[in-house]
Amino acid sequence: MRVHLFGRHAECEALDRALADAHAGRSRALYARGEAGIGKTSLLDYARTAADALGFRVESATGMESESQFAYAALHQLCAPLLEYDATMAGPQRDALAIAFGTKTGPVPDRFLVGLAVLNLLAEAAEERPLLCLVDDAQWLDRASAEVIAFAARRVSAERLALVVAGRDSDDDASAAFSGMPVLTVAALGEADARELLAAETATLIDASVRERVIAEARGNPLALLELPRSVGPATLASGFDVHDRPDVPQHLEQAFRQRSTALPSETQRVLLLAAAEPTGDVALLFRALSRLGIEGSGAAAAETAGLFTIDSKVRFRHPLVRSAIYSAAVPAERRQAHEALAAATDPRIDPDRRAWHRGQAVLGPDEDVAVELERAGERALARGGMAAAAALFQRAAQLTPDPALRTQRAMTALQAKHEAGAADEALKLLALAAQGPLSPLQSARLTLYRAHITFYLVHSDDVPVMFLDAAHALAPLDPAVSREAFLLALNTAVIAGGDVRGVAEAARAAPRPPEQPRPLDLLLDGLVTVYTEGYVAGVDTLRRAVTSLRDEELSRDVYRGTDSDRWLWLASRTAVALFENDLMYDLAARKVTIARTAGAVATLYVALIALSAAHALRGELSRAAELLAESTAIARATDAVPLPHGELFLAAWRGWESDLPELHRRSAGAADKNAGTEVAVANYASAVFHNATGSFATAMTAAQRAVESDDFSVQSVALPELVEAAARAGHAQAAREAHAQLVARAHASGTPWALGLAARSRALITPGGAAEDDYREAIERLGESRLTGHLARAHLLYGEWLRREGRRREAREELRTAHDMLTDMGAVGFAERAAKELRATGEHPRARNAPPSTALTEHELQIARAVATGATSREVAAMLFLSPRTIEAHLRTIFRKLGVTSRRQLRELHL
Repeated sequence: MRVHLFGRHAECEALDRALADAHAGRSRALYARGEAGIGKTSLLDYARTAADALGFRVESATGMESESQFAYAALHQLCAPLLEYDATMAGPQRDALAIAFGTKTGPVPDRFLVGLAVLNLLAEAAEERPLLCLVDDAQWLDRASAEVIAFAARRVSAERLALVVAGRDSDDDASAAFSGMPVLTVAALGEADARELLAAETATLIDASVRERVIAEARGNPLALLELPRSVGPATLASGFDVHDRPDVPQHLEQAFRQRSTALPSETQRVLLLAAAEPTGDVALLFRALSRLGIEGSGAAAAETAGLFTIDSKVRFRHPLVRSAIYSAAVPAERRQAHEALAAATDPRIDPDRRAWHRGQAVLGPDEDVAVELERAGERALARGGMAAAAALFQRAAQLTPDPALRTQRAMTALQAKHEAGAADEALKLLALAAQGPLSPLQSARLTLYRAHITFYLVHSDDVPVMFLDAAHALAPLDPAVSREAFLLALNTAVIAGGDVRGVAEAARAAPRPPEQPRPLDLLLDGLVTVYTEGYVAGVDTLRRAVTSLRDEELSRDVYRGTDSDRWLWLASRTAVALFENDLMYDLAARKVTIARTAGAVATLYVALIALSAAHALRGELSRAAELLAESTAIARATDAVPLPHGELFLAAWRGWESDLPELHRRSAGAADKNAGTEVAVANYASAVFHNATGSFATAMTAAQRAVESDDFSVQSVALPELVEAAARAGHAQAAREAHAQLVARAHASGTPWALGLAARSRALITPGGAAEDDYREAIERLGESRLTGHLARAHLLYGEWLRREGRRREAREELRTAHDMLTDMGAVGFAERAAKELRATGEHPRARNAPPSTALTEHELQIARAVATGATSREVAAMLFLSPRTIEAHLRTIFRKLGVTSRRQLRELHL
């Protein structure tokens, strides 16, 4: 029987359409979003009832605030009933899921491999019978579960699967993971629907003035409409009562639930508190804990009769606010007693981590035994890739440690994990705890280093390099290896924040000598110090050795424990840009993203995604760059990280979108100070690229000059060719020649196709007469070897422009057509329009070309088609692209139809 929901016709229709599509093999995912009590859970109940009527299998999970630190807790709720299908998965996927769920030991599972395992698990279950997955209270999902469920939701396509997630309006980490999913907004009820709901659900006679006050105060929130009248007696409802102005409806509800629970008999309250303290909903566990407290089963029945929770296959509260209201209403001693009973009732062999957590909440003061147990649980969480869970467990372990020295050590461990998990504010609190000491000189120096890390994550001030220098000098006699790391951090942050880069580089000369076998970071430090004190050419060889060894070295995947190379991959990727090393740039950036994802290190992932986005943008893969930036932005919003607009500026410049121009101007407005940092340097570079694209060469020249004058030598490298082009076209020959001389010096020191190609292209711009042609041809040849589609296309554009001015229109058209096609395909609107304008000047209007078969496909379809054309099976392609085999098959049917083929053999013959 269908559930009737007042005022939810449109929302129910949307759910019905999603179920109908899923039943027909067109997977659907929805994110129902709204405030607490607005009716999201009721809509999930509606979907469950509707799905049952259609023959769906229904599985569900509910986020729980007290479980938000346990990695994969919610995912286990959702997937445990489906593990019968795990035999169909590839071995690595099956192992990754088993390690994530704690049923098998092994190295930290790759988060994407877990996601692929879940995707295939859901797809296999849906093959047998249509499947509906319901996830409630997404705001309280643990981060690992949220990311994996969102991963699956974004990739379902051709399965008989519907996935509906419900969460509050919030910017928390878990909710942010679902950004990009189709949203079903659950808004307040209209006044007419609110009146109808109140009349239908309230049996007691309500005074007219009271009714109006309830409707006004509830503000269309269904749960408020029902609970506010229940919080007072029938006589008051009939005669009127005073309603104060409280704008926060969820706070109203929690207060109402608290009043209802505290009015119950004491034994019933104890049952409710026990259930509220154990969020898994495990009925057997609840009854074991009740037995520990001497409460009979009839006590649970009385609590159920109160209407605040139900017991069936699980313990379910009427609303999540009931749980929080009951828990917060209890005094600390009562909470500790509940957790003690739950710890005693939890099997340490089956669920040691949850037992440790309950024990940690049960003790009143310091307790070393419990602290050790929590620390071990934190280590296990870390091994599963649960950085946030590990941080919470380490934090509680530190708080319970009686020995001051050991407490300091554990607090430092916890604050590093908190920082890596993106919880900078919590890390600062732990920093204060650790600072209470006692501190050894080494711990004091490390604490200074952590404070610099956290401060830099929150705000890029020019005080941060000094903080890193202080730590580096203090560490020099105590831990030379870490001291060198701190010097490198000081130099890097000075470049980014706009500090005294030359001064920091000079100070770094005092760093302890590197070991006999220098690490990649040692080479990186020495090379950068050389560049900033002696010049680019002097440091190139050392820096190339550093970034090459970083790429080739087998890196540790454990970011929390990582003491060496993995944390320097972002800096190494930027350094590779300065060296014009395209493959190194991309490989290092991609590696950093992989490691950060695996470890769940959000603070690291945020920055790594920006670097990888810039690498994709330089390679002409602008759509992929945009996807990475969207993910990075969501992380920044969820963790309050200091905004880093570098990637957005980079992408906007190459796209050449007119709507982004005001922002670019704003970014570069204060760029007169050449030490203003990487943000301004990138803004100026972006402005130079944008205005070169649109032919505003004088403006481009000014921006490029400022970028070249910055202290970020990676920005200097990419800005020099922009300056040559802008100055040459703006009629400033001397400035163009000077910039070209700097570029040539770097190109010869680098020796890569990227560098030599840009040098040749720039030389052609300042070479008079016919002699320039050889330079243009050399530029096209060398850049063709570099995989940098954007710069190659621009070389064709410049050559075509030169040919047109030389009066060689037919040849010019060929080059300009090539440039226009390439730039249009990559989405570089500004440069594509410049090529179109030049084509029109030759007497030819840009027109749709006779496209190869591949152009009928989307970028995603082309990727699948090319993989299948190599002979890969659907299951192999699905593993490569993190999709399900059924989705690959559905895409293949579309690909075959678009290309007019009927078999994989014919697909191979097209040479896509």
